[in-house]
Order: sequence, then structure tokens, then C-alpha cells
Amino acid sequence: MEPIIKVENVSMCFNLSSEKHESLKEYFLAMVQGRLQYDEFYALKNVSLDIMPGDFYGLVGLNGSGKSTLLKTIAGVYKPTTGKISVSGTIAPLIELGAGFDMDLTARENIYLNGTVLGYSPKYLNSKFEEIVEFSELREFLDVPLKNYSSGMVTRLAFAIATITKPDILIADEILAVGDFLFQQKCEKRMQELMSGGTTVLFVSHSIEQIERMCNKVAWLSHGHVKMNGDTATVCEAYKQAQREEV
Repeated sequence: MEPIIKVENVSMCFNLSSEKHESLKEYFLAMVQGRLQYDEFYALKNVSLDIMPGDFYGLVGLNGSGKSTLLKTIAGVYKPTTGKISVSGTIAPLIELGAGFDMDLTARENIYLNGTVLGYSPKYLNSKFEEIVEFSELREFLDVPLKNYSSGMVTRLAFAIATITKPDILIADEILAVGDFLFQQKCEKRMQELMSGGTTVLFVSHSIEQIERMCNKVAWLSHGHVKMNGDTATVCEAYKQAQREEV
């Protein structure tokens, strides 16, 4: 069986300005005059992973370890500086809270806006509208602008829209971190249903308990490198042991 996601020696380099500029004018003057200086920062360094169809694949690591950057390169948000990523199938990305939404529009309007961004037709969204509303539990707030929503409410809406079909790949970055406990359980159940239907899930969470409960494979990232990857129990135990030794 071929991997549904193949990451081959991927590195991601960002150029960070090494000087502080007091204004936009000063920045552009320095740029025009060729005086801008940058420091290179590698968020990912020679990362290789094979994710198989049907995997519930978790990523663990401290803040700044490269987890979100890796998800964004797989989703096509970033183009790797070096290396290659091959993806077979459709992706439903839940990476940045509010991405694909217009915060000045109502939830009702954003269902159609965000759904269109994800490639759904207005006719299809009409047929799934009630299902989206019911899952998100936001019926009484449908005509309220999203700028008045809490982060948890925005997450509910984003998750409900992204999972109305069974994508080949679901990418979820800390999607359960801002919801209440009951909604987290609801999302976990939906993701398990998607996986039982053949969807591959790539999942980031700072909750090691969630990772252990939901994932069958895990990769541990540290300073942009894959420190360890394999079965969940082995990788998570090594990761927890390293955290205990650092305390």
C-alpha cells in the first residue's frame, strides 16, 4: 500500500529581519537601498514521514517544534524550501482559527463563504445547511456576525463545515483546544467516524491524553526535526519521559 501523504526530506526556512525598523517608510527605504539584513530560521529540517491511508496520525512537541509548519506544508499553505511532499486525495484543513471566514459576516453567510472556499457548491451547502447548524449547536446565533463569537464558537462552525463530507484527509491543528468538554467529545466522535469511513486524520494537540486515546501513530518533533516516530504508546512514553526529565 502506498502512503497517502509522503514527506521526503522537507526543510522550511523563513527569513527573519535582523534589524528593527521604526516605521514602514524606514523599512521600505532599507529594502530599496539593499540594506535589509535577514537571519535564516529553519522551522523544519530534513523531515521525512510516510502516513498511510486510514492512519490517525498525531504530532507532538513543544511550542516552536515545527508541528503547525509541517501541517501547513502538507496542506499546501507553504511551499517547502527543499524536499518534496506528495498528497493523494482531498484535504479538509482545520489549521488556523477563522481561516476562510469573514468576521464581519454572520454565521449563516459564512457557512456559504467557507463552504465555497472548501470547494462545495451552493446547492450542496443548501442540502447540508441543517446538518451544519445542528452539529455546531449555533442555531440561535446564526444571524450574529462572527466578530461577536467566542473562539470556541468559531471552532464549532469551522469543524461542522469541514466535516460535512468525508474528505480523504482531515488536518486538525489544536482544533479541540478551544471547545468545551462536551463539544470536544462530539468532535472526537466525528473524527472517529470519518476514520472508520476511510479518512486519514493528521492531528496536533498539546493534550498527550488526547493523542494517546485517538491516534495509532505519532511523530515527535523537536526544533524542526523528527526526534522519533512510530506506534503511539512507544513515542508518547518517550516524549513524556523527556518532559519529566526536563522538569
